[in-house]
Amino acid sequence: MTGSLLQLTSSPPHQQLTVTVPAEGVALTGKIQVPGDKSISHRALMLGAIAQGETRIQGLLLGEDPRSTAKCFQAMGVNVSNLEDEWVTVQGVGLGNLQEPADVLDAGNSGTTLRLMLGLLASHPDRFFTVTGDGSLRSRPMGRVITPLQQMGATIWGRQGNRLAPLAVQGQALKPTHYYSPIASAQVKSCVLLAGLLTDGATTVTEPSLSRDHSERMLQAFGADLTVDQANCTVTVNGPATLTGQTVIVPGDISSAAFWLVGAAIIPGSELVIENVGINPTRTGVLEALQAMNADITLENERLVTGEPVADLRVRYSQLRGATFSGDLIPRMIDEIPILAVAALFAEGPTVIKDAAELRVKESDRLAVMAAELNRLGANVTELPDGLEIPGGLSTLQGTTVDSFTDHRIGMSLAIAALRAQGTTTVQRAEAAAISYPTFLATLEHVCHH
Repeated sequence: MTGSLLQLTSSPPHQQLTVTVPAEGVALTGKIQVPGDKSISHRALMLGAIAQGETRIQGLLLGEDPRSTAKCFQAMGVNVSNLEDEWVTVQGVGLGNLQEPADVLDAGNSGTTLRLMLGLLASHPDRFFTVTGDGSLRSRPMGRVITPLQQMGATIWGRQGNRLAPLAVQGQALKPTHYYSPIASAQVKSCVLLAGLLTDGATTVTEPSLSRDHSERMLQAFGADLTVDQANCTVTVNGPATLTGQTVIVPGDISSAAFWLVGAAIIPGSELVIENVGINPTRTGVLEALQAMNADITLENERLVTGEPVADLRVRYSQLRGATFSGDLIPRMIDEIPILAVAALFAEGPTVIKDAAELRVKESDRLAVMAAELNRLGANVTELPDGLEIPGGLSTLQGTTVDSFTDHRIGMSLAIAALRAQGTTTVQRAEAAAISYPTFLATLEHVCHH
């Protein structure tokens, strides 16, 4: 990059990112790698903690959320090495052997940490746990995992009728269940399966459509007796289980890659190669959506790494077309919808996203926030009860001040949008990116050329 396209300023505790696009524009070029997959990082730490023996993890995401998972399990007697090491080691204590912590467990901003961990805490007999999170997490719905755990006999107390953190958990022997989840949610499914590991008998979850399957793949790798009926969106784990420590190589996070896929797709002259990205079919909804919009994306060097499919993604600028997205595709790209909305601004014809009401209970109300912040930049996005309607056809946005609302995916989506805005755009609370992508701003600087 030549010149100072990006400027990061601090006004503690917050940072703001200023993006100034020159008249001749900017293109994204080069080869990059994205941080390790967040979902797989959480699960590697958790399963390593409850397995017998040592688990070695390469490529662990160093974002705030996995750090929260590591801290919680360290507080329950698990030895986790320095997360900055190339190989992170977890000395497993074995199933049922988590210690009662001396203090409240803090899940930070991480819904995955709190929701998945509840399945383990509730099924650890004769131990008492309390768990909380930051202000955002304390406002996010926990009833969706507490309800099936209570069906298994769990004792959990919380605010607003046992629906919000802080939560208190009296661990006990649970009974197996067949839970029919009203929503396709990997967090709900994973929570129940983790509870089933310590439960005598078959614990089954059936979903309305397939959610991401990282837990199933990793549980099988660690030795759990688990069966998957894809046709009926059903998973069963037989307990009590014995898990054995493994070597886990974490692929790059496709949710992080999505920002660069969209950036290069909408900015003329761009061509990026994103190396070593996980392309698990339950996560590639964003690839299918972008390809349906005429994005020029090719998969190279496809391979399997620790049971997860991986590839290098090459993306070039192309004129996108509007499309409609709904139904079973949505759970497979739920985290990528904010950046997909940015792509839709520059497509020919309208884009409609439906069946995505789940986005209202993420780190922010992502439907409301993306509509409002993109409209500040000169877009004309309409917020639907369960999605967004985006007319498309824009050639440029107008630089202004926008806000991440401390939501990492909102902040990074707005930073990419700013690259197609005239003049200067300021993204308030830009530090939110570190939740899932600590090196986002450095990579942005690396790939911008004008």
